[in-house]
Amino acid sequence: MPKPPPNPSFSDLAFINRQLRQRLDSLTREAHHNEEVLKRFHDRELTLLATESLPQLLDCLIDGMKSSFDLPDIQLILHDPDHELRHLLLHSGIEPDSLSDIRFVDQITTFSPRHARYKAPWLGPYQAQEHAPLFPTASNLRSIAILPMIRRSQLVGFIGLGSHDPERFTRRHASDFLNRLATISAICLENTANREHLVIAGLTDALTGLHNRRYLERRLEEEVTRALRYQYPLSCLFIDADHFKQVNDRHGHGAGDSVLRELALRVKECLRLSDIATRFGGEEFTLLLPQTGAAEACNLAERIRDRIQAKPIALHGGETVDVTISIGVAALRPDDDGDSQAIGQRLLDAADRALYTAKSAGRNRVQLASPASMPEKHREITEIND
Repeated sequence: MPKPPPNPSFSDLAFINRQLRQRLDSLTREAHHNEEVLKRFHDRELTLLATESLPQLLDCLIDGMKSSFDLPDIQLILHDPDHELRHLLLHSGIEPDSLSDIRFVDQITTFSPRHARYKAPWLGPYQAQEHAPLFPTASNLRSIAILPMIRRSQLVGFIGLGSHDPERFTRRHASDFLNRLATISAICLENTANREHLVIAGLTDALTGLHNRRYLERRLEEEVTRALRYQYPLSCLFIDADHFKQVNDRHGHGAGDSVLRELALRVKECLRLSDIATRFGGEEFTLLLPQTGAAEACNLAERIRDRIQAKPIALHGGETVDVTISIGVAALRPDDDGDSQAIGQRLLDAADRALYTAKSAGRNRVQLASPASMPEKHREITEIND
C-alpha cells in the first residue's frame, strides 16, 4: 500500500485513492476467481465420490475434468501389476486398449522412474524430452501439472493435466487443491475396484469361476446392441458335455464337479480376452464371441472340441475319465430386427437348437445353426435320452 507524504495534496490523495481502488479491484477479481476454482474442484470431488463403477470413474477423471477445468489434454497412468483393473474393464465389456487417454502399466516405477519419486503435485513448463512419456499425444502443450495418486503410502498412478497456456500451471501456483483432487481420485479408484469385485462375485459361477447366467443375460443385450450399431459380427456357442450323467452315476458328484472345472479351464484356454464364457447351467456352457463371424466361430468350436477330447480328465484317487462335448454355433443375422433383448434371445435359441442337433446326430461334433428350427418335441426327447 502506498504511504502518503507528510502533507499530501489533493492530487496526491487522488493518486493514492486510485491505487487503492485498483488494488481492491484486483483482490476482488482474485477472490472471485479463487471462489470459482474452489467451486469447480468441489463439484469435481463430489462427482468422483458419487461414481459407482470403474468405467464411470475413468470417464469422470478424463472427460469430466477436461470439461470442468477447460483443459485440452488429460492423461491417466495407472499402476496395474496384476492386470486387475484391465480385467475389471473387460468384465464391463470395455477394451482397455481402446481408452486412448489412459494407460495401464505393470510397473509404474520403471515406466517413469523420475516421476515415480514425486510425493506432491509438480507444476511447470512442458518439456518434450522429459514429459513425452506422460503425454504421448501432446500437441502444443505449454504448461503441465503432474499429480501423483497416493493411497496407503503407495503410488497407484498419475494424473497429468496439460494446457496450451504457459501460465496455467507454474511453480509459483499453490497446489493444495490439486493434491486433494489426486488423493480423492486414488481413494475412488480403490473403492470402485472393490465394488466391481463385489458385483462380479455375484455374477460368477462359484464352481467353475466362469460368469453365470445372470451375467450372460446382462452382457448379451449389450453385445447385440454394439454389434448392430457398428455392424460387427457376433457369434454364440452352446457347449454341452456328452453323457455327463454317466460321470456322476459312475464316479459320484464330486468327480462330476472336477470334470466341470476342468472343462471350464480348457475352454478358457482357447479364448481371447474379449470373449465371454459363462456356465449356463448344469453341464452347459455358453460363449459370446464379439466381432466373430460364423466361420471363425466354427473353427474355434472345433479347437475347443479337440482340446477337450485330446486328454482324459484326472479324478481324485488316480482315476481318469474321457469326456467329449457337443457344440452348437449361431451367428447374428444381419437382417434380424427387433429390440436387442429379443434378438439376443433368438441368437441363444439358435445356438441351443444347433447343439441339440449335434447331440442327436451322434454327439462329439460341432453344428452350425440352420434357418430351420428344431421342433421343441425333438429337444425334449434328446434331453431325456442324454
